[in-house]
Amino acid sequence: MKKRAIFSGTGLLATAALALSVIILVNAVVTGLRIDLTENRLFTLSEGTRNILGSLEEPIALDFYFSRKTLGDYPLIVNYATRVRDLLEAYAAKSDGKIRLTIIEPEPFSEEEDQAVANGLEGIAVGAAGERGYFGLVGTNATDDVATVPFFQEAREGALEYDLTKLVYNLAHPAKRVVGVVSGLPLFGSGMPPARSQPWAIIDSMREFFEVRDLGPAPERIDDDVNVLMVVHPKDLKPKTLFALDQFLLSGRRALIFVDPLAEADQAQPDPENPYVLPKMDSDLKFIFDQWGVKVLEEKIAGDINAAMRVQSRGARGPQEVNYLPWLRLGKDSFNHEDFTTSQLEVVHMGTAGIIEKRDDSKLKLTPLIQTSPLAAPLERDLILFQRDPAVMLQNFQPGNRQLVLAARLEGHVGTAFPDGAPEGNAGKEPRREGDVSLILVADTDILADMFWIRTQSFFGIDVPQAIANNGDFVVNALEILAGSQDLIGLRSRGEFSRPFDVVEDIQREAEQQFREQERVLQAKLEETEQKIKSLQTEGGETSLILTKEQAAEIEVFRQEQIKTRKELRAVQHELQKNIERLGTLLKFINIWLVPLLVAGFAVGAGVYRSRRRT
Repeated sequence: MKKRAIFSGTGLLATAALALSVIILVNAVVTGLRIDLTENRLFTLSEGTRNILGSLEEPIALDFYFSRKTLGDYPLIVNYATRVRDLLEAYAAKSDGKIRLTIIEPEPFSEEEDQAVANGLEGIAVGAAGERGYFGLVGTNATDDVATVPFFQEAREGALEYDLTKLVYNLAHPAKRVVGVVSGLPLFGSGMPPARSQPWAIIDSMREFFEVRDLGPAPERIDDDVNVLMVVHPKDLKPKTLFALDQFLLSGRRALIFVDPLAEADQAQPDPENPYVLPKMDSDLKFIFDQWGVKVLEEKIAGDINAAMRVQSRGARGPQEVNYLPWLRLGKDSFNHEDFTTSQLEVVHMGTAGIIEKRDDSKLKLTPLIQTSPLAAPLERDLILFQRDPAVMLQNFQPGNRQLVLAARLEGHVGTAFPDGAPEGNAGKEPRREGDVSLILVADTDILADMFWIRTQSFFGIDVPQAIANNGDFVVNALEILAGSQDLIGLRSRGEFSRPFDVVEDIQREAEQQFREQERVLQAKLEETEQKIKSLQTEGGETSLILTKEQAAEIEVFRQEQIKTRKELRAVQHELQKNIERLGTLLKFINIWLVPLLVAGFAVGAGVYRSRRRT
């Protein structure tokens, strides 16, 4: 028996030592093995990210700065930092050694903190002594190009993978991408020096991120080094220009196209010989779109009662603010939250925008990016041109029951709009007959005009433009995604990382509803009693400040009822707290005790079964 006890004890110690060794070995070696059990696969790298990581040719260094001690009192930040670190480790594990991850905890007033500040990271003040906490990322490539995330914002957690993959992609492809602009509007300014007008603010915004090249209103060829083509208000384009656009798109290069059924920024003047005929202020690429099975409704403007801008109008009673249906102030409900072109936008202003539709026989995939609310309907363009009274438009407006598409991503395999070959005079290499196209189509050009998203403020005599809408962000986002790889375009929002306690919230809502009902009953009793007191006071035709026996008795009844109702309210609140505590206790039991008890029960049952077999 002694020997058996010794061997049993030795076996337990050996088993414990073996288990500890296995755990240490697994932690040291099998760091890249993960099982993602979340509903939306939040911690699984998408195929696009894996492709970009697998195609890296040069090493990239990622320095993750997080002040764990300094920010320890902020559990939301700490938990988010853990998720960011885990995702970065997954990037390093999938990069075949090309990504070198370093985790740095900058202490206050240390060299690491100085390095973080020098790299452009932003710290938040967390102490009276001037301590600052850091939570950012610095990436560098082999040529010492630097890209940073100054501070990880929890509000962008759904876009975390996209932001990290974009940073890695930009470091792997550091050259500034070229955006060629074909425009029928004076985006780059107009006139001759010194009277030449300034470029539109959207051009200045684009130049911060891209090399922006003016290709003129009607180029007959597009340079091979143009990564993305931005086409704005194409009017009456000649066949050679249309052919150049067609071939550019079929080559697999991407485009951002703005057309408009009524461009308010169009400076076209009436024909002097026909002054009563309105100038052409619309644009389209119908010649190409018809081949693809896509159209922007002709002579139709999107009107939305929910998104109509408030404008100043002079009515019968003088100046007043009214809703102007053709001008739209679009909020978060109008944006596609799965596409990073629009997922982080707050508000976009559009003016006299068109409506995008796809034919049933189209082979293209149409993904809406910006839409109206369901209470929208097409407006006749002529109505807007000849009837400028917003009140009359509102009176005659009949809301619909479906959302209208104002901007969309188009992807798919299409044929050329020139099946008979290149137009006369376009001699050269054999034209493409078909190809995969990828572009973003926007049925509005006024979204680019300064008046719709820029306000200028004077600062010490200098005019400083201030953005009042995310129009510029939308354009830059679209160009940045289109200029990247197809893998970057394919990334989508990963959904919400935080999951609410639905059962707890249901309990709270149910109890609060009961609480509000009790409160309403109490208020009704109060008003009824006050009315009775007032009635008693005015009996006999005069008011008395001395309470009668009837009044005193009525007030005493009310006070007793009030005390009773307050007790009921407290009982509701106590029951609410008891339900939540009961649920919390159950969850703790399941998480802490149930699984160990099941394992222990299984072990005991197995032991009993084995001992019975021996006997």
